[in-house]
Amino acid sequence: MSYDESIAIVGRPVGLTTALTLARRGVPCVVFESADEIAREQRGAAFHPPTLEIFRKLGIEADLTRMGIRIPVWQMRDSSQGVYAEFDLGTLSALTDFPFRFHLPQHYLSSLLLDVLRTLPNVELRFGEKLESVSTDGASATLKLRSAQGSSKVRVPWVVGADGARSMVRKSAGFGFEGFTWREKFLVTNVAMPMEPLGYTGTAYVSDPDHWAVVLKLYDDSHPDLWRVAMPADPDVDDAVLLAPANVQARLRETLGVDMHFPLAYSGTYRVHQRVADTFVRGRILLAGDAAHINNPIGGFGLNGGVHDAFNLGTKLAEVWHGRAGAELLELYSRQRRTVAVEVVQKNSIRNKKTMEERDPQVRRQNQQALHAISLDPDKSREFLLDSSMIASIRRADAIT
Repeated sequence: MSYDESIAIVGRPVGLTTALTLARRGVPCVVFESADEIAREQRGAAFHPPTLEIFRKLGIEADLTRMGIRIPVWQMRDSSQGVYAEFDLGTLSALTDFPFRFHLPQHYLSSLLLDVLRTLPNVELRFGEKLESVSTDGASATLKLRSAQGSSKVRVPWVVGADGARSMVRKSAGFGFEGFTWREKFLVTNVAMPMEPLGYTGTAYVSDPDHWAVVLKLYDDSHPDLWRVAMPADPDVDDAVLLAPANVQARLRETLGVDMHFPLAYSGTYRVHQRVADTFVRGRILLAGDAAHINNPIGGFGLNGGVHDAFNLGTKLAEVWHGRAGAELLELYSRQRRTVAVEVVQKNSIRNKKTMEERDPQVRRQNQQALHAISLDPDKSREFLLDSSMIASIRRADAIT
């Protein structure tokens, strides 16, 4: 089967964001998704201001923000000493219409994007089709797919791989993916109770050599109060042991410093990597989101960076498709977004994790004193927030020519 004019896109929600960016610019797309429906995923859930600005440009921000939770103030805490720094995104109100973090699990975004894409005549959605390989002859790309009806091949002018950390597009096309895997697992829990009485704002990073944590208030249409608590877990311990209810409760008590029973809506583990593809463009095959770069979740850079990839790529690919620019514009996409992945996302997410788990008491104290001082200085706090909110990363990408 040939889609001579359509851009093929594999994966979501970054892939769906790419599709909408292209479709809004008059480019036909066909989206392939291996699942039959959107799963309720326990990953990305926090959006930064530039991401919301992109959603506004795509025409979905109003519908998206009818859901979710706005978090203007976030904390940095020590497990024994409590809050040592608070940052108010309201100080960026002159620079963005969205001076807050916006918490909404990514499956809500995927569902909204699908609803919008289904109304557009130049988008075809093909569920239940698993990509087995992708190849290119230099003039087009060919996807080999498998579904319940059997195998098929599809030829397209370009393919965008946004199919996650285990990307088959990236693997079968031979992209490099250098980096490392953190030794420990992440233990992720959803606690169904209000955490404000314990002193938490909607986003908190808890520093401790052994019991550090990321605490986020979540939006959920079935729980009025749902909080995610992500903690390190011993990689040598079997998941069945880590996830035993009594052991999860013990970890939460240790981490949050409260002797109580925590009502749980979810618990699970996953491994965390820091990797970046050697390029985001190889001929007719393009990468975006976790297929191109993955990182630990401390700071909320992963999904946001993927959305930024999608909009940057979709905007440039549309220019190429319409004949207003040559394929070298896609190399600019790779330079811009790969530089940000290496210089900003990787650097900052690694720094954040190491700061939270620092074992040397003197270094921990110095780090916390430095961040406390930054939080009290309006100019330094603004610069810190420009970086942590990813506004600076957008500016960095735009400066690359």
